[in-house]
Amino acid sequence: MTRNDAAGPHSLTDPLTLLAALGDDLRTAFERVGYDTDSLLEALGDEVHAALGRSEPIPVRLAARELGDLGTLIRLFLLTDDCDEGAVADALAPLDVDAAAAAGLVERVPGTSSVRAALDVRPVDLGAGNRWIFSDLDGALRPGSDSAHATDRDHVLGVGHASLSLLQATPTTPVGTLLDLGTGSGVQLLHGATFAEHVTGTDVNARALGLARATAALNRTGDEAELELLEGSWFEPVAGRTFDRIVANPPFVVGDPRVRQTYRDSGLDLDGASALVVAGAAEHLAPGGTAAMLASWVHRDGEDWRARVASWLPSHGIDAWVVQRDVADPSLYVGTWLRDGGLDPRSAAAAERGESWLTHLRSSGVTGVGFGFVYLRRTDEPTDVLAEDMTQGFSDPLGGEAIAYFDRLTWLREHDVLGARYTLEPSTALERVSVPGPDGWNEQVVRVHRGNGPHWQHEIDDLGAAFLAGMRPDGLVLEELIALLAVGYGADDESADLTQSAVELVQALVRHGIVLPA
Repeated sequence: MTRNDAAGPHSLTDPLTLLAALGDDLRTAFERVGYDTDSLLEALGDEVHAALGRSEPIPVRLAARELGDLGTLIRLFLLTDDCDEGAVADALAPLDVDAAAAAGLVERVPGTSSVRAALDVRPVDLGAGNRWIFSDLDGALRPGSDSAHATDRDHVLGVGHASLSLLQATPTTPVGTLLDLGTGSGVQLLHGATFAEHVTGTDVNARALGLARATAALNRTGDEAELELLEGSWFEPVAGRTFDRIVANPPFVVGDPRVRQTYRDSGLDLDGASALVVAGAAEHLAPGGTAAMLASWVHRDGEDWRARVASWLPSHGIDAWVVQRDVADPSLYVGTWLRDGGLDPRSAAAAERGESWLTHLRSSGVTGVGFGFVYLRRTDEPTDVLAEDMTQGFSDPLGGEAIAYFDRLTWLREHDVLGARYTLEPSTALERVSVPGPDGWNEQVVRVHRGNGPHWQHEIDDLGAAFLAGMRPDGLVLEELIALLAVGYGADDESADLTQSAVELVQALVRHGIVLPA
């Protein structure tokens, strides 16, 4: 069941309302033609499909000429070419071109017999099979574009790098209710509908909600989960409600308190948007509920970014795992986001905007901008925050790891570490790094490395290596193992310090899933 209760009544002649009403016919056309992720890959082949991913149109356009109706839709929606109206009518049937134009999906090219895309609609695999996403055309893809175009204030993004990162980082364990804060084109909403019974999407941008509603209709999302779309700022549309899972890809760009594009600018200074969303999510989680969010935070000399993020959370009731994936120099950060907004870096407008932006960051003492994921879980315990860098590469989805992290943290709370037995995660490896010296190899570092998930690494010493080697599911409990090693390494006089160090090491390795309770 789908509830369309975003921002009051919708006119029956409003283009986005008409677009949602065309969902069944458009889906029929796409399924008949094979406009889906698997069919595109098969029809284009690996090489041309890779060129499409790199936004190189020439090989794609050449291949599309031989693909009939599918080729027409590739040129129309993926390359944004002007296409013959008769060919488009054949490709979109049973959807009528007049109806598609009235709904703002396509537009006729004046003085010609051609039509072109007015919206971006493309197939994506969100992890549970093919879906289609409506969004606004990128500035660089607008018809007749030979240079950058500034992005409109209410521009609605499609599937970008940030949304894909959050998608892959979101836990998919089944839940009853899910909130997608700032749903945009509805990417996270579609994903959430595959594992939540009731999905709520909110956005301050009415156009985003209209496109999300059309996306849901095209994908029959209401057949998978009960869906509601609500217009409003931040958590206002869901005041007083709690959810089993919250996902958010908020307007986290760090800058001055102005809104130029609603999808990225919050109107709050610096990292105020991330602070608001993290704190608000903590308040809107049901007991045991979890949140997965993208966020940014500023770095300043003399200030620990970990403490800054931790200050956004209450002192009781939240487990938090914060992973910093990158830190950008302010100059690089500003340049990247200027290009994202469609500004030509050589233009006077970009120069003026960039100078103002960079000056604001520097005057605010910002030395870097951190970016990453914030995971939360509602508990009835004192707040526990682990904030750490995770700049290493990894391929496994992070969402499952987040749930496993919270489970391991619960185990640490509920068990006596010294009285338990442990085992090593099976993919764990011991690495010894040596460099040549005058008398042969000189060992520089010993580390234990987890071979799956986030690929965590911890530096240890020879005693730590022996300590881990002695862990067995049917072996000694930790306290006994420490005592044995103390005798073997002649450390009886330092047993208290050894015990403290061993407990701290085990706690850290359990959090990272390298050491597991037996």
